[in-house]
Amino acid sequence: MEKQAVTIYTVAREARVSMATVSRVVNGNPNVKPETRQKVLDVIKKLNYRPNAVARGLASKKTTTVGVIIPSVTNPYFAELALGIDDIATMYKYNIILANSDFNDDKILKVARGLLAKQVDGIIFMGHDMSTELQQEFAASNTPVVVAGSIVNDDKLATVRIDYQNAAKEATNYLLNHNNERVAFVVSSLDYSINSKYRLAGYKEALAEHNIPFESKYVIETNGDYNRAYEQANHLMEQGIKAAYVSDDDLAAGLLNGLTDNNVKVPDDFEIVTSNDATYAKITRPTLTSITQPLYDIGAISMRLLTKMMDGETDSSDDVILNHGIVERQSTRRGK
Repeated sequence: MEKQAVTIYTVAREARVSMATVSRVVNGNPNVKPETRQKVLDVIKKLNYRPNAVARGLASKKTTTVGVIIPSVTNPYFAELALGIDDIATMYKYNIILANSDFNDDKILKVARGLLAKQVDGIIFMGHDMSTELQQEFAASNTPVVVAGSIVNDDKLATVRIDYQNAAKEATNYLLNHNNERVAFVVSSLDYSINSKYRLAGYKEALAEHNIPFESKYVIETNGDYNRAYEQANHLMEQGIKAAYVSDDDLAAGLLNGLTDNNVKVPDDFEIVTSNDATYAKITRPTLTSITQPLYDIGAISMRLLTKMMDGETDSSDDVILNHGIVERQSTRRGK
């Protein structure tokens, strides 16, 4: 005999209360007598009843579900952001659907459409620029979207981040102040606004403050590939470059390992400052000096901002800018 699903009606019948009372207990409504609440909870436990989120969504016009588009679930930077998102989502009783996008525009569009089809109440987007099609999908859906830990080519979307331009300027100045006249900017891709409009601008500002002319040959694109960053070690040394500001921790690790394997001493002969201060920066040897970002807080604040947008408390598309700093580790010389 096929086992029948336990429904709210089953619980109400067993507890000898109305379905409305069961609903109030499930949803945490205080307007239930303590003894009645306990009786319903005992039946729920006995029958192993699990409320149907879809049915509740139909009744309330909300699914209490948030979609999170993440470029790489294995990247420590995005994983740490996701921790902050998850904790606040749990606090506000939202479920999360995590969708991996692989930095691929077609896949990003596909997963975004999939989340919108599931009628999620809001979306947190991690990653870089958006295709025109994706921007149109978000605009047409009227679903609140928050960009976490980056900045994209759609200024209508709310973002939670640090000041990437000023951080890049400070990191480059830090290396220039160590008597490094030639500082490279090793970057994933200049196709991304975060790099071309913000980090590159900060790099150029620092050079200008030191009266050093900008040379495009010192900007090295790696397409976000560890191996390509590794292979740049010889190229940089051949150009007489003695320091590099790097846009991503995994690229900084690649460059560091390439230098080490070519018998270049870091930091004595070459200095590195990276950008994200996630796991890679702390487990390399030598450890990496880095721009600091409150990654967990960025994720948490992104989720809190989204809850406000979903509840109609704010429709702000302004950036939330959090503080950053620089933590000195073993990849740079100190006291200079």
